[in-house]
This record gives sequence, structure tokens and C-alpha cells, in this order.
Amino acid sequence: MTNMEKDQRCVEMANVSLVTTFILMGLPHASALDTPLFGIFLVIYVLTVVGNLLILLVISVDSHLHTPMYYFLTNLSFIDMWFSTVTVPKMLMTFISTGGRTISFRSCVAQLYSFHFLGSTECFLYTIMSYDRYLAICYPLRYTSMMSGRTCVLLAASTWLSGSLHSAIQTTLTFRLPYCGPNQIQHYFCDAPPILKLACADTSAIEMVIFVSIGVVASGCFLLIALSYISIVCSILKIRTSEGRHRAFQTCASHCIVVLCFFVPCVFIYLRPGSKNAVDGVVAVFYTVLTPLLNPVVYTLRNKEVKKALLKLKDKVPYSSSK
Repeated sequence: MTNMEKDQRCVEMANVSLVTTFILMGLPHASALDTPLFGIFLVIYVLTVVGNLLILLVISVDSHLHTPMYYFLTNLSFIDMWFSTVTVPKMLMTFISTGGRTISFRSCVAQLYSFHFLGSTECFLYTIMSYDRYLAICYPLRYTSMMSGRTCVLLAASTWLSGSLHSAIQTTLTFRLPYCGPNQIQHYFCDAPPILKLACADTSAIEMVIFVSIGVVASGCFLLIALSYISIVCSILKIRTSEGRHRAFQTCASHCIVVLCFFVPCVFIYLRPGSKNAVDGVVAVFYTVLTPLLNPVVYTLRNKEVKKALLKLKDKVPYSSSK
């Protein structure tokens, strides 16, 4: 729809009430797949919540894991748990009933803010985690003093504050426009691109501001992460023993896997010209549903320290119950 058509539509509907509810159209699929998709995404969601809660529990009870890397990992697990909770339950409702597709205007605002708040915070947190690995591998003797407890708290707090500010900008820009026409959102959750298509006003300027805002954050964070790992690889290659190199690479490999699974879909959706609703919905599943699940899977299966802590926790359970 052109901007002229939007302006004409707004004039024609000047005496009509503004939209109070939206309808989420959900993922594009055949109706026969409602039940199978509901079951699949429900299992993924439960595994995501349980897995991230397990990481939080293990790190909190094992004193050996009270280090900067695992402190940031607890933040990541907490974010992923809620990041999935913001979108998946509502998506599940779209599979089981038509009424489940309806979302009030205020709930849509809250969902968009929460989604971008947690997503932006996670983006900043990945950057901090790569910086932490850079210091640990490139400056091992000074690492403890450079990443003190106070420093870790300040860095983590800065990611949450920056994410909150960035999300507030996205949400304010999106919902400052009038919505007085169609209310069907071609997505399974409230996100800026599909919502802006429903506005009955010129959205070109706001779309450009959002594009630049997300572009600066995503490209800036990814560049810093890339620079950190280039420095890390150079330092790892200088390690004389093959065992030392292998351990250093293994420590960073899990972080790289999760980072790529998060950034690639985001760049595809928000930073490419044009937008296709069906494609965006499918790609969004990767970073809203699968990436939060990858966090506990990758950090437990590829991390010997976490696996040891899990075994210790498992051994303590029957012992405490027998007493």
C-alpha cells in the first residue's frame, strides 16, 4: 500500500474508532497441521524453560561456576527463558482456537516492547561475553583483576539498560502512528515491520529510523564480537600445546554457535530491503524459538564444567532425600 493510499484511507475513516485489538495470523501453514505444530512448539517451549532454569540452578549451587563467564551465562539463560515466553505461548494459542489469535492494543504494545527489550539486551550481552572470553584468553594473568565482581555487575547492568532504551525507541516510534484500518498482523507476534504495514499514515520516515537504529546496534555488536574472536584466534594459535589450543577453541565454539544462530536470522529480517510476511515468520522461528533452546543444549553438551556440575547435582538429590 502506497503512502497516498494510506493517507486517503485515514481521511475516509476519520470518524471511525481507532483499532483496539489486533488479530495475529500466525505462521503460514495448512489447518491440518495445527495439532502437530502445537505439540512440537509446546515441547520446544517446555524444554527451553526447563533447560534454562536448570542452568540457573546449577550455576547458583556450584561454587566452582561462580566466575564472570557463568555470571553472564546466567543472564543469558534468564533472558532466553523470558524471550521465548514473550512469543511462544501466544503462538501456541493461534494453533488451537480462532479466539486465541486476538490480542488487545495494549498487550500488543507490551509484547513488542518486551520482545525488543530482551532481544536488544541479548545482543549487547553477546558482545560482553565475547569481550570476557577475549580477556580470559588474551590476558589470563590480569583477567581476575580486570573482570572483578563489580565490573561484571556494571557490564551486565549496562546491557539491560541499553536494551530497555533501545526497545523504548522502537515501541514509541511504532505506536505513535494512528491505526484505523485493517487489524490483521501477518505474523505470530507483534513486531514492528508487520504492524507498520497497518498504519494509516506515512511510515517511510519511521521505518528508516527503525532500520538505522537496529542496523547500528546489530552491526556494531557483531563487529565488536568479530574483532574479539579474531584476537582470540590469534592468541590461541600462539599456544604451544595442542591440548591448550583445543581447550581454548572449545571454550569459544559454543558462544560462536549461539551468536550466529541469533544474528543471522535477525539481519535477514530487519536489515534486508523488502519484506515477505511468510518468509519472515518462518525465519523468526529460529531466533525466537530455537535459539533460546540452543543455549542450554550447547552450554551443557559442549561444556565439561557444566556437565560435572549437573552430575554433582544429580548425586545430591537422592542423598538428601534419603536423609
